[in-house]
Amino acid sequence: MPFHFNYMKTIQAVAFLLRQAGPARMDNYMRLLKLLYIADRRSLEKIGRPITGDQVVAMEHGPVLSHVLDLIKDRTFGSPEWARFFEREGCNIRLIDDPGNGELCQYEIDLLQSVWDEHRLMGEWAVVRETHEFPEWKKNDPGTSVKAIPLRDILEAVGREQDIEEVEQKARRSSAFRAFFGG
Repeated sequence: MPFHFNYMKTIQAVAFLLRQAGPARMDNYMRLLKLLYIADRRSLEKIGRPITGDQVVAMEHGPVLSHVLDLIKDRTFGSPEWARFFEREGCNIRLIDDPGNGELCQYEIDLLQSVWDEHRLMGEWAVVRETHEFPEWKKNDPGTSVKAIPLRDILEAVGREQDIEEVEQKARRSSAFRAFFGG
């Protein structure tokens, strides 16, 4: 995805969802990954940009935010910021320190709350089944491997095909600005 991955906003979004799950943990991080993807997808649908800016990949059990998966599975060479806030034991993930919500705008907080409210009673496999119905995953079904899901496919799936060029251009400009000026 051409968006800039916003590390701290992602940490705060993950923490928000874990706080909703109470007691600040989820028994299966796959559910967390799916809820976060659904929130990013819905944000793309509503305003043309995701919350996290993460690259979306299709995996056997549906779409996943790739950097978040790497952080959860500790494939980022022990990110100290992530490790400060989260702990994983097997498939369980829990919040161990609160990063707050300062990077999230009210729209993003409300969107995360809405996604939580709609899915709070669903287990991880029910959410997996839901994401298997998303057209962007079906189009990029990787079998047992991994395949990037193009932004274009997500925008088409959420009914924003007329905005594809504009959204992609804004994402590239934003990423270029951040790369040049930092942030």
